[in-house]
Amino acid sequence: MSYVPRLKTYYREAVVPNLQKTYNYKSVMQVPRLVKITINQGIGQATQDKKLVDIALGELAIIAGQKPISTKSKKAISNFKLRENMPIGVKVTLRNEKMYEFLDRLITVALPRVRDFRGINDNSFDGRGNYTLGITEQIIFPEIDLDKINKIAGMDITFVTTAQTDGEAFSLLKELGLPFKNQKN
Repeated sequence: MSYVPRLKTYYREAVVPNLQKTYNYKSVMQVPRLVKITINQGIGQATQDKKLVDIALGELAIIAGQKPISTKSKKAISNFKLRENMPIGVKVTLRNEKMYEFLDRLITVALPRVRDFRGINDNSFDGRGNYTLGITEQIIFPEIDLDKINKIAGMDITFVTTAQTDGEAFSLLKELGLPFKNQKN
């Protein structure tokens, strides 16, 4: 038997029945689910120092447990000394087991390490059932060695769901354990 992440089992056994009862879904397939988690890190100083992208690639690989790719600029902007196809950020997309493992580590380990943490904002839904969480410091992840950090960088974590509305997506992410500040529904 293969390994199944704790949160994936919890989703099947507890979250699906709760959401099915709350929203009166006729089928289990109508219940919203988490499709992917995308972690994106923009590096503004990458135009001056090319090594910053390599450092960010290494850090994001440690955090996500999967190899990230560098994102390139789409067009040239002379005021920012930016040329076309210049690396300016890194991103990684997590699915299935790695996605649930990352979400578990984010909820149980990383978010509680944020200074003065009172919960995450519930206003970052996009209207289609997706949620984006901004993190200001990558050092909240215990995998990052503080001695090897030369620059504090933030990142955006996007949760893509199959929910039709923001309310359904909020209920799904709340049931999975994301600690929201305010309650809506």
